[in-house]
Amino acid sequence: MKKNLLIAVWFTLVTTVIFGVLYPLGITGLAQLFFRDRANGQLVEKSGQLVGSGIIGQAFSGPGYFHPRPSSAGTGYDPTASGGSNLSPTNKTLLERVKGDVQKLQSENASAAIPVDLVTTSGSGLDPDISPAAAEFQIARVARARGVQEDEVRGFVKKYTKDRDLGFLGEPRVNVLELNLELDRSHPLR
Repeated sequence: MKKNLLIAVWFTLVTTVIFGVLYPLGITGLAQLFFRDRANGQLVEKSGQLVGSGIIGQAFSGPGYFHPRPSSAGTGYDPTASGGSNLSPTNKTLLERVKGDVQKLQSENASAAIPVDLVTTSGSGLDPDISPAAAEFQIARVARARGVQEDEVRGFVKKYTKDRDLGFLGEPRVNVLELNLELDRSHPLR
């Protein structure tokens, strides 16, 4: 019995060192070597200062900025509280929030249909992207606030529109942070 106990203790120690220390260190090292940007969260810097991540949404609320999808993660875009609201389509709280968002967006662009991703949250609440239709919906407001032609802003949207991955996975999308940073570089708010 003593021998079996000793074998079990040694097996536990050896597997803990291998799978709890060496394997994670090895995988982390390989990720840093081959995929440094992705392994570090695709951090985005502006003038040497960290401004966000290309894979985590953040709030932009001014009229001169493209707005992301609504977030239900914590108090909004909180990566430590990632998750959807889990509210059903008939939930009164959800219906009131969506109704309020629709009214606000209609006052901004009354003649256009509102893209669904501007009034619904993603499953994580952290989606950094919007659909090209959601970006198109916001072009008039952003151009007006920045004092530029809509076609020029539309060109930036086109430049930052990413196609489907591998040509068939996912949907076309626009990264809100990258687009807003480009607008700040080329046409700063007054």
